[in-house]
Amino acid sequence: MSLKPPSPEFSSLVLPVVKIEPSGLIRISWKDTDEPRFGKTGKNRFDDPRRHLPEDARYGASYFGFTLACAFAETVLHDRTADPKGGFEIPRDQLNRWVFRFDGSPLTVAVLTGSHLKRLGGEGALSTIVPYDLPQQWSLAVHEHPAAVDGFAYVSRHLNTEQAIVLFDRAKTKLKVAGSPEKFQQVDGHLAVLWEFGVTPY
Repeated sequence: MSLKPPSPEFSSLVLPVVKIEPSGLIRISWKDTDEPRFGKTGKNRFDDPRRHLPEDARYGASYFGFTLACAFAETVLHDRTADPKGGFEIPRDQLNRWVFRFDGSPLTVAVLTGSHLKRLGGEGALSTIVPYDLPQQWSLAVHEHPAAVDGFAYVSRHLNTEQAIVLFDRAKTKLKVAGSPEKFQQVDGHLAVLWEFGVTPY
């Protein structure tokens, strides 16, 4: 079975929701300022698909992991394929990124994984299918749902043992950066992440 668009009755379905604390979120960025960024390019999996609308009429989306490993996989490794030895040789300048953690108010997010996703009419391809036309339709359906959630949890494509989070820009007022961003290569646990994915910097 292939992924289908959200049903016409999607807005009448009960969204499964959970509360999460911003302190559980991690984001990796090229820049050390202006985070979290809520993009409107339409180039990412769960961006607003309505590119025919003016930018100020579209919602922004920002992507997070719950662990450093997930955030790393979803950013640094996003467009990379493992080499024949089962690892990744990555230029050191590609690791010169910033790690952000957050504080703020509890977030209400829909759960689009497991049996919850199946009952909503979806399936695991939501996290893997390309191009992103159908996932963006799902994102729009969740955004427009009367529950007005802050975003939703989904299975990470690049570390499918974990969940990732996409937040809509309506959640921006609930988030603030905790402390100062840290260079990835100075964060506790970064060596374990490099080892886990077989990354060799050069």
